[in-house]
Amino acid sequence: MHTGDSARENWPGLMERAQAGDQCAYTRLLRALVPVIRAQVRRRLSDEALTEDVIQDVLLTLHRVRHTYDPAYPFLPWLTAIVSARAIDALRRRGRQHHCTLDDAQAADPASTAEQQQLDTRQELAGYLSQLPLRQREIVEHVHLHEMSLNEAAAHHNLSVSAVKSLLHRALINLRRFGANHD
Repeated sequence: MHTGDSARENWPGLMERAQAGDQCAYTRLLRALVPVIRAQVRRRLSDEALTEDVIQDVLLTLHRVRHTYDPAYPFLPWLTAIVSARAIDALRRRGRQHHCTLDDAQAADPASTAEQQQLDTRQELAGYLSQLPLRQREIVEHVHLHEMSLNEAAAHHNLSVSAVKSLLHRALINLRRFGANHD
């Protein structure tokens, strides 16, 4: 690994080179990102086995959607949106597999508290998304949460790929603004 590849300010350049086909830059970027992804996932999930599954899912998603990253914009919010979406998906899958009700003893359990925090995070994300104009929200959901390609989202919404990129760009600006106002 080259000196400084783990520095966040280098990530946009590494991703840009990876998008252009530089496999070495892509490998260095992924190596730098794994600890960051792991830390972000651990903040969202308490189950270590699920955490490792989500990390792998994030890496696969990054590979599939790397073409959607615009190096003119900060890398970390783009990465964080992917991590959040994959963590939420994992919790949804686990929730569908484990339909159970909490009794009073379980409600006092620290694991239950962690699950409540995860639910709060999902609700916070849903709250941010609900503030977006409908078309922006739909595009974000389709591209980032449902992993549609830009071409698929464009076809689904009867838009050009440029229009989808523009809507995504405006949505991310709005989401950053909502997050800044929330802090």
